[in-house]
Amino acid sequence: MTEQMPCDGSGSWPLLAIDRSRRASLVDQIVGAISTMVNERQLGAGTKMPSVRQFAKINHVSTYTVVDAYERLHQRGLLCSRRGSGFFVNRNPSQAPCTPAAAPPGLQSESDALAPDLYSGLGDALPVGAGWLPPEWYGENTLLDAVRHALKIPAGRLRGYGHPLGFPSLRQYLASHLSGELFDVEPDQVLLTHGATHAFDLVLRTLTRPGDVVLVEDPGYGNLLSLVRHHGCIPVGIARGEAGLDMEELARQAAALGPKLMLVNTVLHNPLGTSLSQAQAHRLLALAEQFDFWLVEDDIYRELAAPGDASLAAMDGLRRVIRVGSFSKTLSPVLRVGSLCASRSLVPELLRVKMLTGLTTSEINERAVFDAISARGYRRMVERLSVQLGDARERSLEALGSVGLHPLARPRGGMFVSAGWPAAPGAEGRTGRTVADAALKSGILLAPGEFFTQRVPERIWFRFNAAYAANPQLLAFLRTQG
Repeated sequence: MTEQMPCDGSGSWPLLAIDRSRRASLVDQIVGAISTMVNERQLGAGTKMPSVRQFAKINHVSTYTVVDAYERLHQRGLLCSRRGSGFFVNRNPSQAPCTPAAAPPGLQSESDALAPDLYSGLGDALPVGAGWLPPEWYGENTLLDAVRHALKIPAGRLRGYGHPLGFPSLRQYLASHLSGELFDVEPDQVLLTHGATHAFDLVLRTLTRPGDVVLVEDPGYGNLLSLVRHHGCIPVGIARGEAGLDMEELARQAAALGPKLMLVNTVLHNPLGTSLSQAQAHRLLALAEQFDFWLVEDDIYRELAAPGDASLAAMDGLRRVIRVGSFSKTLSPVLRVGSLCASRSLVPELLRVKMLTGLTTSEINERAVFDAISARGYRRMVERLSVQLGDARERSLEALGSVGLHPLARPRGGMFVSAGWPAAPGAEGRTGRTVADAALKSGILLAPGEFFTQRVPERIWFRFNAAYAANPQLLAFLRTQG
């Protein structure tokens, strides 16, 4: 099954007899081969495994294949990870680490989590699972006026790529606003990005390496799971429910796995709509300090949250918290402008990675955002939007309840209601995905719970956009499924 091959003079590593003509996947073959070697003592307890890159090079597979295989072996208790040192054969293989059950094959495939129809806005299907609101809810005149004004950019600004950190006036405005509302920050600590996803990508590129453990919320924003895996990191889910994060699970995982960072949605969580309490936020910061990992605060719903809701960045002062912001929820996602706020020591490295991977961001888009949010009527528009969303959520909860769906949590605010049937999936092969497939054939775009979790969902549920969840077309469809 295997041969031994020296690697850079540092010992012998397994060269696996991988057969690409077999029906078994490459990951399954690697997991099976190493499991056999550990169980037959060909790899003794404490043996250091090759790094992800070394293993990939030796066996002519991708780093992503190796990360997936190591993650499964870790889950089985055959391998353990040591912070900064890599993976080792576990000294007690019978005792599996306290990581969540591995997702079944395909549960979090990127093609599902990044389905084009969920993001394009161009299809004819009713966008019940989408992450944007109807254009008229955003205050079209405010946005269109800002875009027209931004297009009148001075001719002198058509040379060059723009400021590496982003449009100075927008950074100055953000620094002033955040300093007045949440935490002290200077303009040179604000880095503008192509939306929040670009910001998360820059953080992962800067702070992680393949094989690093990244803690994520479960359920949580599905795109982040795909992004973490894309960087060769191992996402480990921490349960989140109506009461917030499972802090005991978080402490166990942090102690066992030595994570590099955690991605957390403090207020108006996507997809549950809940917010962490002040006590939980303080506990989270204490654990990050104790186990020495970064906290990346997804704060894109802050403007729709209640005053006084917990802010990790405000509590920490940007020492080990990196704050991600965006304007897609209060203006429009089409502008693609986000922001990072970080310590002065970290911003230069984030900026270097930004320039390496894409140079500067669009000054025209950033000018449009600046014109829109500094306009006299912007704050009133956000207040109206919050009220409108509150009414829509109440209608959604009532309407979904009328067709037999129960909320996973009572949302505190924001755009989403997550709800489903109380029965477990699996009856007659039905899952959230099969229901979503049937809905698409009926002209309805749904986002099933599988998009947001690493675990097998205990029930069939969906994230509903509150603007569309009481639509008669949707309710008629759900009645046929219930």
